[in-house]
Amino acid sequence: MEVSPDLQFKHYTPREAELPGEVVMKLDAAVFDAVSLCADLAHYVYNPEHTDAGLAAALSSSHWLSLPEWVAHRLRASA
Repeated sequence: MEVSPDLQFKHYTPREAELPGEVVMKLDAAVFDAVSLCADLAHYVYNPEHTDAGLAAALSSSHWLSLPEWVAHRLRASA
């Protein structure tokens, strides 16, 4: 990826990603397998531009970082 070659993004359903309970509790059970998450599971980073908006909102209140947050964190760490 252009922003960070360290990240490898793939598309997952929330079930495939085995998201934490705090995120799963915020999702509508009816769409649990219908929404998409674009993420690097190893680094707990998701791309909000390619992730369902409701799922991205649920992830934002967990330990997961959006791609812009991850980039900002890396820039601060290298400064």
